[in-house]
Amino acid sequence: MTRHHEKHLDNDNPPRPPSFWKSRAGIYLIFALILGGLLLGYEHRVHILGSGLLIWLPFLLCVGMHFFMHGGHGGHGGHGGRGSGDDK
Repeated sequence: MTRHHEKHLDNDNPPRPPSFWKSRAGIYLIFALILGGLLLGYEHRVHILGSGLLIWLPFLLCVGMHFFMHGGHGGHGGHGGRGSGDDK
């Protein structure tokens, strides 16, 4: 490639602004949310551990991970199940 062609390619893709979560304010916000959650959990540990809801935590984690990792409903493409178009 020539230098002229490389300059043209650079102009087609202008630089994107940095992500908020990687900025100083975003890192401070993440730190504050984590610290607040830890303090809230520590202050209410007796209620959390004694409520009986802790038994449901593994089930809720599995459902949540399945939902978010597959992108909600319809994220099972390529598994060969119903509706994939491979059953002809």
